[in-house]
Amino acid sequence: ILAALDRLKGKEAWVEDCWLWMYRGAWHEFETYEIEMAVPLSPQEVIRKRNAIFKHQSQKDTPVFPGDDAREFWVRAEDRTRDTAQRYDRLGLAEYEAMEAFVRYKF
Repeated sequence: ILAALDRLKGKEAWVEDCWLWMYRGAWHEFETYEIEMAVPLSPQEVIRKRNAIFKHQSQKDTPVFPGDDAREFWVRAEDRTRDTAQRYDRLGLAEYEAMEAFVRYKF
């Protein structure tokens, strides 16, 4: 995707209106100062995300590249998004159950 967008930049006018949001997986999160878009999740949305992970075969139980973290993928994902929400809360911002973080890829 990144290579395709880089090739199209300057050749196709519509590319100038495109924004690509980068997302990190369950193991790592962006530093708070790096986050450009944060999407709050309600308790119900956290459960919905968990159920979606359960339905995605490659994300169930032990992931393909688990590293040295023994937690199941869905637990790791929930812990990461809850931690992000807690970091925003400690900054004095609104309190949420969890929060997904994104950084814009600039091309």
